Amino acid sequence: MTDVTVDPDENRATELRNKVVDKLKEDGTIVSPSVEAAMRKVPRHLAVPEASLDDAYSTYNPVVTQEDEHGNHTSSVSAPQIQAMQLEQADIRPGDSVLEIGTNGPNAAYIAELAGPTGQVTTVDIDPVPAARAQQFLDATDHTNVRVVVADAENGVPDHAPYDAIIVTVGAWDLPPAWTEQLRDGGRLVVPLRINGLTRTYGFVRQGDHLVATSAHVCGFVSVQGAGSHRQQVMQLPGDKGVTLHFDEGAPANPSLLDGVLDTPRAETWTGVTVGTGEPIGTLQMYLATHVPTYCSMTIDPELTTGAIGPTGLGFSMVAVDGPNFGYIVVRRDPDKNNAEFGFHAYGPDGSGFAERLADIVRTWGKAHRDAPGPRIAVYPAATPDDRIPGDRIIDKKHSRISVSWPVA
Repeated sequence: MTDVTVDPDENRATELRNKVVDKLKEDGTIVSPSVEAAMRKVPRHLAVPEASLDDAYSTYNPVVTQEDEHGNHTSSVSAPQIQAMQLEQADIRPGDSVLEIGTNGPNAAYIAELAGPTGQVTTVDIDPVPAARAQQFLDATDHTNVRVVVADAENGVPDHAPYDAIIVTVGAWDLPPAWTEQLRDGGRLVVPLRINGLTRTYGFVRQGDHLVATSAHVCGFVSVQGAGSHRQQVMQLPGDKGVTLHFDEGAPANPSLLDGVLDTPRAETWTGVTVGTGEPIGTLQMYLATHVPTYCSMTIDPELTTGAIGPTGLGFSMVAVDGPNFGYIVVRRDPDKNNAEFGFHAYGPDGSGFAERLADIVRTWGKAHRDAPGPRIAVYPAATPDDRIPGDRIIDKKHSRISVSWPVA
């Protein structure tokens, strides 16, 4: 009789992998048997040998594999939850031709499992280091139907187009034309798209010359590099060296109008709209981002701030600028901390009126959109005229025009 030695680490990896998949099925992230089977099979820990098994199989946390000189993450293996979420959005079928933009190995292997032996998978990265890591991992796990390409994916990968699905695993501010053009009509594009600083991974379907979103999930991703990169504009709030404003779609045309804004009395208005502890408010964030004038976010340095801008009571900030007026959202909690009410602080020559106008936006969300599905998002080419774009709001970017419509409950 021959003794068979079983690697205890491999046993533990299998156990942890199955535990992750069980958790993602339980929380509703994984719903299809094919995604479940792929994620149970691929040994993702082999792609991150520098990480512990527990970190490699952390359900909701990525493994950072590369940083720049400032400590910013430039490459990572996304958390299993995010990967499963995007795979479900992509609806990859046997025989599909799929492009992955942004690579590190495991996700390309999942895609290859879903596309099967008759499918074709191309994964591309602008950086040769993660591309080499991916190639090594794919070779080690015998996923031979995956092409690894080093290139700036702003132009897609035309050599292997058209694609049935494109999955983007880096945060994008805009959608270059190639990503739509290289999709078959009816093909699926899954992309973490930033709109006014808020990132959602959207599942789009190509319909002729434009894309229509069929799903959206809150997420966070390393930002795209190369020609498609986009830096937020920042400015210091006049009168407070500790408050920095971050504009994703463009700073005010005349920021000097805010000079002296903090010398005016602070207005305070409460909306009457409350949320329960732990209640998702992602649609409120997006509603504000697409309705308030010159939406931005702010960061506060406690060592430099004057203290004029008080704590918001939130883990994030939502700020609006309208000429010489400046306002931001705040919350107040009930004594038992079971509910919180939204309100606004505002400064400027019309601070009280501005606070009230911002409050009305939240009240409209509470009455008409809170219990409705999220916004309908569609993406059109930049040259598309207004009369061909339906929707409540149009957000213009370099290559595209994003239509945002809000259904009523």
